[in-house]
Amino acid sequence: MRPYRGEPAEQRRARRRAALLEAGLDVLGTGGWAAATVRGVCARAGLNDRYFHESFTDLDALLLAVVDDQAAQATGLITAVAAKAPRRLRPRAAAVVSAIVDFLAADPRRARVLAYEFPASPLLQERRRQIIATLAGIYIEQARELLDEVPLSETDLRMTALTVVSGLWELLSAWLRGDVDTGRDHLVDYVVALLLSTTDLAPALDHRLR
Repeated sequence: MRPYRGEPAEQRRARRRAALLEAGLDVLGTGGWAAATVRGVCARAGLNDRYFHESFTDLDALLLAVVDDQAAQATGLITAVAAKAPRRLRPRAAAVVSAIVDFLAADPRRARVLAYEFPASPLLQERRRQIIATLAGIYIEQARELLDEVPLSETDLRMTALTVVSGLWELLSAWLRGDVDTGRDHLVDYVVALLLSTTDLAPALDHRLR
């Protein structure tokens, strides 16, 4: 296909898809997905309706794409911050937790998606499980990198990762809703302390098994 006004067709499609993702986040993070329509999303994106199906089969496909895009940004941020932070448990945990709390709080649309839209959507509940599995994998990788010797069995390490990530998901959701009355700095300090405490599970488990 020939370029249109100097822009190749592939770039135009990518630009339209990006506009739809941004419009989808706007709809999801303001009025909620239950009221979304193809026409409404396209209007926010400044596009003719016919361009919607160029990138997405239906509204559910756009919904998942919006969430996947935000999840990719969050996991990318976590890995980038972790890579730059010192190879010590406390400062790295503090850097990562601070970054992810600020990422979620920086955009009210993200806050609404996490705090309200995930619990309301069966489709997003399945995506939540997949995202938690990905984040648990990052937790396990960081534990192996930062601890000279991981004091837990593979099974216990995985159970710890899933427990921590799932719990923090619920805590951050509650904080974003205003259900947890504490400031940003105290929240970060609490989460860091909680993460550090998970490295002390092995002695407790050893004592239980005696």
